[in-house]
Amino acid sequence: MRIRNGLILLLCLAALGAQAGQMYRWVDEKGVVQYSDQPPPPKARKAETIRPRGNVVETDKESYEMQRARKLNPVSLYVTDCGLPCDQARDFLAQRKIPHARKNPQSVPEDAVELKQLIGALEVPVIKVGGRHAKGFEMTAWQELLDSAGYPHEGSPQAASGPMPKSGN
Repeated sequence: MRIRNGLILLLCLAALGAQAGQMYRWVDEKGVVQYSDQPPPPKARKAETIRPRGNVVETDKESYEMQRARKLNPVSLYVTDCGLPCDQARDFLAQRKIPHARKNPQSVPEDAVELKQLIGALEVPVIKVGGRHAKGFEMTAWQELLDSAGYPHEGSPQAASGPMPKSGN
């Protein structure tokens, strides 16, 4: 019972600590550890000031929407050194900040087998999003594929300036 009450108190104080900014820890005259946002009384033993960790959402990490989309519909990009279409495909995913597995069917035999099973040929670029795929780089089709899989537009030019222009092969 005493441990449970102490744990509840600690959790409550941690929640308050995020707002209070400064916390104090001390041992009272009965030997019980106390936490408060008020300074300890003069008779307190082992008094110390603690700075609790706040409840902070880190913005430099992947968003929840991105994590969810990546988990439910992982992205694979099949590219080689095919020139402009492969460069555009890589750049597109980089601009939109889409985490993906890069597959090179030209140099990795397993990737070649996967691609052949997926589209029946060894043509690149190909994007696979979850269970769907698109052959050749066509920005609008790729946007729609990623959008339907729940990928956010964080970092994409579309997020800042509206729809992206259509690009050909």
